[in-house]
Amino acid sequence: MPVQKTKRDFPLDRIRNIGIIAHIDAGKTTTTERILFYTGRSYKIGNIDEGTTVTDWMEQERERGITIVSAAVTTFWTVKSGLFEGTETRINLIDTPGHVDFTAEVERSLRVLDGAVIVLDSSSGVQSQTETVWRQANKYSVPLIAFANKMDVVGADFAATIQSARDRLGANAVAYNLPMGKENDFKGVVDLLTEKAIIWEGDPSTPLGTSDTGAKFTEVAIPADMVDQVKEAREKLVEEISGTDDVLMEKYLAAEEISIDELKKALRKAVIDNKIVPVLAGSSLRNKGVQPMLDSVVEYLPSPQDIGQVSGQNPQTGEMVIRKADPLAPLSALAFKIQVDPHVGKLTYIRVYSGTLKSGSYVYNSTKQIKERVGRLLLMHANDREEIEEAYAGEIVAAVGLKDTITGDTLCDEIAPIILESISFPDPVISLAIEPKTKSDQEKLGYALQRLAEEDPTFRIKSDPETAQTIIAGMGELQLEILVERMRREFKVDANVGQPQVAYKETITKMAEGEGKYIRQTGGRGQYGHCLLRIEPLPRGQGREFVSEITGGAIPREFISPIEKGVIEKEDTGILAGYPLTDIKVAVYDGSFHDVDSSEVAFKIAASLGLSEAAKKADMILLEPIMKVEVTTPDEFMGDIIGDLSSKRAQILGSEKRGNYTIINALVPLAEMHGYATALRSMSQGRAGYYMEADHYEPVPAQITAKIVESSGFTGRVEH
Repeated sequence: MPVQKTKRDFPLDRIRNIGIIAHIDAGKTTTTERILFYTGRSYKIGNIDEGTTVTDWMEQERERGITIVSAAVTTFWTVKSGLFEGTETRINLIDTPGHVDFTAEVERSLRVLDGAVIVLDSSSGVQSQTETVWRQANKYSVPLIAFANKMDVVGADFAATIQSARDRLGANAVAYNLPMGKENDFKGVVDLLTEKAIIWEGDPSTPLGTSDTGAKFTEVAIPADMVDQVKEAREKLVEEISGTDDVLMEKYLAAEEISIDELKKALRKAVIDNKIVPVLAGSSLRNKGVQPMLDSVVEYLPSPQDIGQVSGQNPQTGEMVIRKADPLAPLSALAFKIQVDPHVGKLTYIRVYSGTLKSGSYVYNSTKQIKERVGRLLLMHANDREEIEEAYAGEIVAAVGLKDTITGDTLCDEIAPIILESISFPDPVISLAIEPKTKSDQEKLGYALQRLAEEDPTFRIKSDPETAQTIIAGMGELQLEILVERMRREFKVDANVGQPQVAYKETITKMAEGEGKYIRQTGGRGQYGHCLLRIEPLPRGQGREFVSEITGGAIPREFISPIEKGVIEKEDTGILAGYPLTDIKVAVYDGSFHDVDSSEVAFKIAASLGLSEAAKKADMILLEPIMKVEVTTPDEFMGDIIGDLSSKRAQILGSEKRGNYTIINALVPLAEMHGYATALRSMSQGRAGYYMEADHYEPVPAQITAKIVESSGFTGRVEH
C-alpha cells in the first residue's frame, strides 16, 4: 500500500497519541485493522488468518498470527456530533503485543502514550495479561477507555465483563453504551448519554465511497425490552460522572437536568484524571461498535495539550525542571524503541514532548552526555515510511542516524538540558546457550545479537567464561525462539541452540564482611590493592546497591570507582553457581594503598576477591522465578490438572467458573514448567489451555539448590 501524505498542521488539542493494549487473543490487531479501514488509512480490511494485516507486518507475525513488535500508524477521524463535532483529529496509534514474552513492547509504548484503549474479551472478562497491561498503564498514569470486544462470541456477557474489570482491576469501570443482543444476536449498541440506538447492517467489505464509513449503520428506536435497562444504566453513568464534578453533583442532588455537553465535558476530565473508565461494547471481527469507540477516543482520551507538561531532572544541577507541550519551547524528547530496518538501518522511535526536532540537526543526548546528528526524520505507518523535515511537540516519529542512543535516552537542547523519566524493564527469567554453526557465522553472530539486543531491552547476552559459550536470556521460550529465527532470516546466521535454562539468581541471607588483597611483584612496578567490604541482604526485588564509607583517605577517591566495577563484575558472574547476585548492598569501609604500586586494576581484583570472601560467609542461597499460571479447563479434567500442578511444587491460589470452563490460578516455579503444554494437552484430550507470566523470585529449596550447584560445576574463581 503506498504511503499517504499526512497533514502536518494539526494543533495540539486535535492530536491523540493512543495505544491498543490487551491480553493475547482479545482482538487488539483486529480492532486496529478496523480503525485503519474506517478512518480511510487502508482500503481493505486486513485479516490475521490471511496474513494481510497492516500492523502485523513481520514474516513471523503473519505466520504465527500474533503481534510481536509494536507498530505505529498515523490516521484521522472526524466525530459527527458532540464536543468535537466536525473537527478532524489526528490519531497516532500504536498496536502492542498481547503475549507476555513481549511485555517490553507494551511497557515502552505506554511510557510515551497519552491514552490507551484496553480491549477486553466479553466471553472471558479480565484475563491475566489484562491485569499486567493495566498495571503498566497505571504505572505511567495513562488514561483508559475499555472496549468489550467479541460480543458476538458464545458466552459473551457485557455486565460480567464490567464487573470483572471492577473486581480484578479495581477500575471504576462503567457502561458508556449497552449492547443490543449478544452472541449471534448482537447487532448494535445504545449510547447511554444521547439515548440513541444504532445497528450495523450490509456488507462491511463494501469499498469506501459507497457509504461514509465502509460499514453501514443505521439509527433505530431503542427496543421496547431495553427501555428500562437503558434508563437504569444511564442513571448509573450520570451518577458516576456527577460524582467527579462538584457543580454537576449539586445539580444531580437537586434533580436538575444536566445537559449532554456538560456530562461529556465532565466525563472527559474524569477519564483524563483516571477516575472513570468508560466501557463500550462491540465486535471488531463483525465490524460492529468500532466507530463509537473511535468517537470516544477523540472525545475522552487526552491530547498532548491536556497532558500539558512533562517534568524531568536537570543533569547539571539535579533540580526538577518542567517542559510545556509547546513547539517553541526547548526540545525534550524520549527515545522509546530501536528497530533495525533492512532499508534504512537503525531507526530510533522518539516521542517529542516539547520543542521542535529538525531533520539534519544536532541534538544532545543528556542521558549519555553526547551530541548526535539526526540524519532523517520519518513518520511511520507500520513498516511504511514518510519522510518529514520537522517533528513538533506531541508527535511520535522515527529518526535515522542516531548511533549511540538507546531505549530510554533523553534527547534535548544542549543549552537547556533535561533527563526525562526513563523506562524500566523486568529481568529475564529464561536463558539458553547459542553457538555459530560455521566459522563464517562466528562474526555475523556477534553483530546480529548486538543489533537484536539494541531493539529489545529484555533480551540479554553474556559469555560464560567456564564454557566459552554465548548465553542469551529473555522473558520466555517464544521470545528466544523468534529472536533465533530472526537471526537466521534477517542476518543470515545459522546457529546451534541449547535447551532453555531457568535464569536463577544468587543472594545472601545475612550480613558478612570480607577482605580483598591483591599483591603482585613481578620486577619493576608491582600491583597493590586492598579493601574491606561489608555485604548485607536487601528486601526481595530491591536489586543491587554499592556505597563507599571510606573516610580519612584510607583509599584514595580515584580507586573507589574501580572497586565498584570489580564488585559489579563479580555480582554479574556469580559466586555460588554462576548466576548473578541480586538484593545485596555492598559497602567498602576500609582498606590500604601503596603510593607507587596501587592501580585501578589491582583494586578491581581486590574488590572481586573481597566480595567472594564476604558472600561465602553470608549464607548464600539461590532464587528461582515463580510464574503466575492460569489454566483454563473443562470441569472433568480439573482434578487431574490440580494434582499435576501440586506435584510441580505449585501453590494453588484458587479457581473460578467462566462459562463452561474453570480457571485454575496457581504460582509455579518455572523450573517445573518445561514441556507443560504437551503434558496439559495429554491430560485434557487437547481441550485445556494455559497462560503463564513471571511473577516474582523465591528461594530454591535446599536439596534442589545442592543439585544445581553440583551440576553447574562452577568454581567461582576470580580471573586475573
